[in-house]
Amino acid sequence: MLENLPVLLLRKLVLLPYQEVRLELNIELSKEIIDLSEKNYGNKLLVVCPNNTLELNPSETDLPTVGVLTKVKSKLVLPNGNYRVVLCGLNRVTIREYRNLKTNNQILESTVKRLYINKADEVEQTANLRALKLLIEKYMSINPQASNSVKNSISNMTDLDMLTDVITNFMPFEIKKKVSYMNEFDCMVRANNLIKDINLELEVLSIENKIDEEIQNLLEKENRDYIIKQKINALNEELGVSVDKQTEIMDYESKLDKLEIDSKIKMRIGREIRKYSYTSESNPDSSVIRNYLDTVLELPWNKYSKDETNIQKIKKSLDKTHFGLEEAKRRILEFITIKKNNKDISSPIICLVGPPGTGKTTLGMSIAKSLNREFYKISVGGLNDSSVLTGHKRTYLGSSPGKIIQGIKKCGTANPVILIDEVDKIISDFKGDPSATLLDILDPTQNSAFIDNYIEEPFDLSKVLFVLTANDIKSISEPLKDRLEIIEISSYTEFEKVDLAKRYIIPNIVENYKTKKLKISDEVLLYLINYYTKESGVRELSRVLDKIYRYEIMNNFEYKNISKELLVNILGPIKYDITYVRKNHFGSTYTLGVTPYGGTVISIESIGIPGDGNLILTGNVLDSIKESATIAINYILGNANQFKINLTKIKKLDIHINALNYNIKKEGTSGGLAFTTSLLSLFLEKEIPSNIAFTGEITLHGDICKVGSIKEKIIGAYNNGFKKIYIPLENTPDLINVPDYIKEAVEIKCISDYMEVFKDLF
Repeated sequence: MLENLPVLLLRKLVLLPYQEVRLELNIELSKEIIDLSEKNYGNKLLVVCPNNTLELNPSETDLPTVGVLTKVKSKLVLPNGNYRVVLCGLNRVTIREYRNLKTNNQILESTVKRLYINKADEVEQTANLRALKLLIEKYMSINPQASNSVKNSISNMTDLDMLTDVITNFMPFEIKKKVSYMNEFDCMVRANNLIKDINLELEVLSIENKIDEEIQNLLEKENRDYIIKQKINALNEELGVSVDKQTEIMDYESKLDKLEIDSKIKMRIGREIRKYSYTSESNPDSSVIRNYLDTVLELPWNKYSKDETNIQKIKKSLDKTHFGLEEAKRRILEFITIKKNNKDISSPIICLVGPPGTGKTTLGMSIAKSLNREFYKISVGGLNDSSVLTGHKRTYLGSSPGKIIQGIKKCGTANPVILIDEVDKIISDFKGDPSATLLDILDPTQNSAFIDNYIEEPFDLSKVLFVLTANDIKSISEPLKDRLEIIEISSYTEFEKVDLAKRYIIPNIVENYKTKKLKISDEVLLYLINYYTKESGVRELSRVLDKIYRYEIMNNFEYKNISKELLVNILGPIKYDITYVRKNHFGSTYTLGVTPYGGTVISIESIGIPGDGNLILTGNVLDSIKESATIAINYILGNANQFKINLTKIKKLDIHINALNYNIKKEGTSGGLAFTTSLLSLFLEKEIPSNIAFTGEITLHGDICKVGSIKEKIIGAYNNGFKKIYIPLENTPDLINVPDYIKEAVEIKCISDYMEVFKDLF
């Protein structure tokens, strides 16, 4: 039976029977054809694919003689005026005639007729059905990109005509081949052709899989580069590899060839380059691999700067920038001297411990400059994430190497000076323990094969000179401390600060501001240090001098000689009064202590209140202080007759001991000597001179035991105007480190038994 239908041309799409397609139509002519089909043809139309898909206005000779009778299943008019339609292919038809529609000559109308082909033998049809289903199942099993949806839809099909069309639509055939299947009415012919074409696809897939497997194996062989390049050249157009990328890959390979590294590392980096070469630029992994290659190929593998070996030049360079710090300078000179005899000697791991402002950080920079090495600083204060040092794995978004490898890369050499600043302020919590990570980084027996999580290849850190800084040695973990060469840097005395100001601070200010040098006498500098600063280092002194020079530049005053009176105009009233007279009471004494900021003096006061003989301690004290105070009072009670004190009266009192200066946590046992003296002063009602200070641990038998940081404590007492200090006899050897002018200005008494103090003061 003949039927007249409007014609819809689909140039880049082949519609087959039993197939649904969703289209969005924005051409007015196509929308008119859909409306005409809906109005006059019962939602039916003819869909054809022109013989020449590039022809915009095909003639009748360019149109095929076979098409697909199609039904408009649904139509939706979008807000922008476009039609969204669902077309359903019904069956093939032969086209008898094309003609222009009378009412609209731009629309083609066709006369079509459906052909009926005699069905083949049922056995033959069944055989083809089974063969096609088995082939499709095999195809999907070896092609990971194939969708499993078609498997369920064809499993229960018994109509060969329908099966061939569904499979043709599923297979990734080119348009010409699909057109040939659309033109074929006989389902047996289509089935036989499909069996051939699917077998051909299986052969192609098998060959491709075999090629991929061979290529994978060839990666481990010496000639793998040539074979992969051939495949990359053959698939360049398909993969979208640009000329720029090829140049980039060649650059990577050239850099890799020049690297003098272990062959296994070279092989693994080469594998990453090849992986990058066949990864599409649209693939997110492409940028990840590129960043990795940029990092790993720019690392200075086995690239070292040449050390300065002239000991005198190194010493002169260090002395030019830093005053004192002799032990640290001597250790660097020893290292260079010994390295002349053995180039493979491990670098020392120096840890500079001392108060702020004493030049620890800048000394690291000066060491690098004097040795002709690159310098990199890592601040670890407050750090609680080990990954900052060791990097993140590449699987993490935004991953990068750790600070150590970043520093090596920026320096461009494998033997820089790396300063790890404020190592005592590392935090250990549930996120990690960076101090434990530092063990692997610093230990010379392990760091020759340090592995960053991002690089994933061993890198030699044994030639790196690590310099660590800390304010408080007690806050450094014991395992880490065991690997460090601790060099203590003490506080500066007022005379050392004068030298520092004249030799370093003032010349630097003059150089920075490009101004003339002011005349500041030693007397004025001492006045400035004592009345306007109170610190262990010289940072505040540097700021004060800086302020004086800024004032001079802004006001351009005539007098270049700075006097004490002028200081008041520039800096305001004095901040600290060292002439302040300390009030004396029964039970008042002073003990010496050490903080991360240097030596300090702590006031101890005791009073007795009616009670039951209890001991009360206040002033931000820890358990060790409480134990020390308990020992002191029990020592006194045990020797009451010798000290001539009334036990009955004391047992009716509660003793309250207070340690002033609440900003400092008090711990340790070096206050025992001061506690004992304070309590005896209270019980015997005898005042202790306010210019005397004590440090030392006391036992229940009155023995005075050794304590630490004697130099810092004595400097702290000297800076605070004390004239007499009692220290343990065992600490006598430590006095060699105390400057002579301090020992001349302060009377230092070394004692082994408390009775020596008692006879002296009571």
